[in-house]
Amino acid sequence: MYSTKIDGQVFEFGTSGLLYRSNKLMYDRGTETLWRQFTGEPVVGSLVDSGIKLEVLPVLLTTWGDWLATHPDTTVLDPDTGYYPEDLYSPEWDSRSIYFSLRQQPETSFPVWNKSGRLPEKSEVLGLIVGGEARAYPAEVLQQQPVLNDTLGGSGLVVITPGDNAGSRAFQTDGQEFVTISLGGVGAADVFVSDSAGEEWRMEEDALIKISDASQRLARLPSHVAYWFGWYASRNETSVYGQD
Repeated sequence: MYSTKIDGQVFEFGTSGLLYRSNKLMYDRGTETLWRQFTGEPVVGSLVDSGIKLEVLPVLLTTWGDWLATHPDTTVLDPDTGYYPEDLYSPEWDSRSIYFSLRQQPETSFPVWNKSGRLPEKSEVLGLIVGGEARAYPAEVLQQQPVLNDTLGGSGLVVITPGDNAGSRAFQTDGQEFVTISLGGVGAADVFVSDSAGEEWRMEEDALIKISDASQRLARLPSHVAYWFGWYASRNETSVYGQD
């Protein structure tokens, strides 16, 4: 996910239908420059070498039910767009989804020459870049370790995964070591984590907030949710958590 606001100007993007290393290229409707989806950089067109790069925002891959439980006032984009029939928006795990067969096949649909066998091609990873250092966190590892402390790019971080479908969020830490996770509130929608000193923190979308002192906030880190092949092709200097 990216911010499309650059120097006060809001860019509008579309999908070009073109692929680079089996990953789509976007285009902006103002200049028709092609942009690399994985890095947010212009690669073909008048904006190449302009120094422009889209700002990465935190992303979360979760279910509607889990999101709604935590954010009951959420507004929703109507699937009746007038362009495509509503049944084309079936969930990706539904056999009626137009991309269901592509997601089930273990290999990419188109060749990707720059690969790594450290993980299966379509392993889902949470990708982080901190201090210029990239690391992939396999989804199955995050499910096994709902509170995962790590160091990347010289900074501490924690990745919190509240449940099977609730998604993972990464936060930069400041010397804290987090140990346990608990759920509370209506429908267990509130997420709390405790640090090794026994202090409790509440998880918000933009920060971890200390319960005893709300002025202490640990900011959320920008992240990518991606297939391993896509993350590696874009960040081949990446490490893999648990392997390096």
